[in-house]
Amino acid sequence: MFKRTGLAIAGLAGVFGNAVAAAAAVNGGRQPRSRDLRALGIDPQAFRDIKSF
Repeated sequence: MFKRTGLAIAGLAGVFGNAVAAAAAVNGGRQPRSRDLRALGIDPQAFRDIKSF
């Protein structure tokens, strides 16, 4: 039971890390890494097609 809980917490921490990395890239005016976007369920190509006004 503890092993499963530990894996779930590690997975959640990984997704949170991907979200922080993607947000920091966007905030800095850079393109987030494809790996981070995919981990968040975002299609990297669709994200690149978004235009800023």
